[in-house]
Amino acid sequence: MNIYQELKARGFIYQETDSAIIEKKLATEKVVFYCGFDPTGSSLHVGHLLPVMAMRMLQKAGHVPTVLVGGATGAIGDPSGRSTARNMLTMDTVAENVEALKAQLARFITLENGEAFFVNNFDWLGQIKLLDFLRDIGSRFSVNRMLAQKSVESRMENGLSFLEFSYSLLQGYDFYYLNKEYNCTLEIGGQDQWGNMVAGTELIRRMYEEERQADCLTIPLLMNPATGQKFGKSVGGTSVWLDTERTSTFDYYQFWRNSDDAMVKELLLKFAIELPLDECIAIAEQPNINRAKEILAYEATKLAHGKKAADDAFLAAGSKFGFADPGNLVKTSSSIAVLSAKDAVDALPETVISSEDINNGLTIPKLLVLSGICKSTSDARRLVQGNAVSIDDVKITDVNHSLSTGDFVNNCITLRAGKKNFRKVVLK
Repeated sequence: MNIYQELKARGFIYQETDSAIIEKKLATEKVVFYCGFDPTGSSLHVGHLLPVMAMRMLQKAGHVPTVLVGGATGAIGDPSGRSTARNMLTMDTVAENVEALKAQLARFITLENGEAFFVNNFDWLGQIKLLDFLRDIGSRFSVNRMLAQKSVESRMENGLSFLEFSYSLLQGYDFYYLNKEYNCTLEIGGQDQWGNMVAGTELIRRMYEEERQADCLTIPLLMNPATGQKFGKSVGGTSVWLDTERTSTFDYYQFWRNSDDAMVKELLLKFAIELPLDECIAIAEQPNINRAKEILAYEATKLAHGKKAADDAFLAAGSKFGFADPGNLVKTSSSIAVLSAKDAVDALPETVISSEDINNGLTIPKLLVLSGICKSTSDARRLVQGNAVSIDDVKITDVNHSLSTGDFVNNCITLRAGKKNFRKVVLK
């Protein structure tokens, strides 16, 4: 099975300009390809990861990824899939976000030793003069075709600014520039990017009068059948981020561990990409669905945060909730197989407090907010009143209960809210 066939078998291919040409090039050439990410925020979330997984697979197969973070396009905002315009960011904020995303993407894509390119489209789009761009590039785009794009058509009723309307031209120019400067001949991205991506292939052909072949393929959006939402939201509807300041490694692991049963096979195929295809299928189809979820969560966490973090998250979760396959009966080549209950350590997300905090009357609702479990003390009070909070397995029912130094054993307690929210609270 070649890399194109594996991408297809794992469900990564939705639309493509020419399947035969793309498969042949990936089988016979070292293809330079690109995928773009707009820095509209300082962190990616799991909903962004499908094209990243495809990029990693292609790189491991010997192809050369060009990781584009849009310092220019991010200042505009892609209208695709949106009913309203994005909030405008300052150029300083965009530049900060570019650096943050570069660091996150480097966890998945090897950028050193010429194995990949990392580019910022502000470096070329920021230098173009408006009249030159309109004459040389704008003249080659059909407004009628642009109006027919779903990203534009869906916004006509609510209004679409010329700023957003121009986004397709800029993304098309990105592909042309990368084709010219890096010999990039393939673009990949989400299915909602099809119109913008095809604009690039058409621009390349027009600029070179049909002499160059450039292609693109899109990856299908991943939907949660239980909620009907795009994949990437936690049970509470909040995004699951790669930034550990927003989503702890433990919570990241738990997001995957709590996946809907109906999605486990698809998620293993798309996110446990370090495991062979046949193994992913076998793990998904064996009867111990919870072990399949553990392997999925472990592999997804290892890719995003590293093996040590994945080990700790698996062992911490297993020590609190139990291990799905303590005897390692489900065959897997994942390094999770060498871990067992006897290795379990207390690797829960940690909150540090001081004696001064306790002396000032640190109540349980305040601690719930301080630890990040709750966003407000009113939310925390409701949890306490609902008998959902405990310290070291002792229920807390009094919303005015304050911590004392006597609550701590070896300067540590375990705070629990509901069935799955745990924090280690350390007194220093």
